[in-house]
Amino acid sequence: MSFIKGLQCRECGRRYPAQLQSGCEDCFAPLEVDYDYDTLARVLTRERIESRPNSIWRYRELLPLESEPRIGLSTGSTPLVRAERLGRALGLQNLYLKNDSVCFPTLSFKDRVTSVAVNKALEFKLEAVGCASTGNLANSVAAAAAAAGLLSFILVPENLEQNKITATSVYGARVIAVRGNYDDVNRLCSQIADRHPWGFVNVNLRPFYAEGSKTFGFEIAEQLGWQAPQAIVVPMAGGSLISKTYKGLTELERIGLLRGPLTTRLFGAQAAGCNPITDAVRRRSTDIRPVKPNTIAKSLAIGNPADGYYAAGLILKTGGWADDATDPEITAGIRLLGETEGIFTETAGGVAIAVTKKLVERGQIDRGGVTVIAITGNGLKTPDAVSLAAPEIIDAKIDAFERTVKGVAHVA
Repeated sequence: MSFIKGLQCRECGRRYPAQLQSGCEDCFAPLEVDYDYDTLARVLTRERIESRPNSIWRYRELLPLESEPRIGLSTGSTPLVRAERLGRALGLQNLYLKNDSVCFPTLSFKDRVTSVAVNKALEFKLEAVGCASTGNLANSVAAAAAAAGLLSFILVPENLEQNKITATSVYGARVIAVRGNYDDVNRLCSQIADRHPWGFVNVNLRPFYAEGSKTFGFEIAEQLGWQAPQAIVVPMAGGSLISKTYKGLTELERIGLLRGPLTTRLFGAQAAGCNPITDAVRRRSTDIRPVKPNTIAKSLAIGNPADGYYAAGLILKTGGWADDATDPEITAGIRLLGETEGIFTETAGGVAIAVTKKLVERGQIDRGGVTVIAITGNGLKTPDAVSLAAPEIIDAKIDAFERTVKGVAHVA
């Protein structure tokens, strides 16, 4: 049974059917899926959700499908890791990591949004899907399209990391590199979507696609015993993940599944070389001033973020804050996470760790409250971001080994 009421403009409120559409025809603002929350409050219980298999589809009444999902049945339900060693390093007593670096099938949170979007494309009986991407979404759309038996057209900036190109091409996608940055690629995809009967997940499928990010918030709350954390730190590219994570928490509160009031403060993290949302928050504004990206964190390199206005607004509304990290700080954040918690994150995760460190040092995050950091992608996608020393070479002799480790560990 579907609980979708349709699409609604996020600005003027105009309503539309649940159809393939990228924005409002009156004010050109983005559209959002609206649900029958009154009925959901009567029929959806914690026990009902907990009885289902571990995936994003355990929350299917709050997702925009009108039929059973056909692909992505194992996506989501990633670990919420208690990070005591990292917490001590940062000065946080109750730190958790929502670890989407192990999300199925392509090791990033984008599998959540893509699973929803491609299932919706199948409902619309589309013959092909595509996307504009800085890497993780490219991998995810290509994989989901292959599983669904759909053609896929993946457009990326020409300077994208080769690892991400390989991890997209392996699924048989048509990968096209475009001269320019992500914003140039995205404009081209909008033109393609207007001309061809295909579903571009972050263009004309975007209202449905974005709903997948809510499951990040759903899972955090459920894994904390149906309670919301005091603070969530989220890396920001387009700004959708932080906005929709909060929408997920507000929906749980609205239908009575959240224990206690929602008092979560949102904290956004960007790279210093691409920080339009952080810049707006610092000005205590929602006015986004586009920038030209220049950062090793290519997965966050969106200079004109589609949901930047909403991300900045929610950060300020919840009493949170935003900050950014330089390339050396990003690298240090990746290494700190690896050395304390044994998790290898890509550059976006390094941004989140580095920014959390700054926020704690300035007293902007409560050291005793429950804090969750979003780890959104796997470090195997961006290994070149971290330069490490080559291994030491020794002879195959015990004395050579003991000379090498002397002073590092106890040697009898």
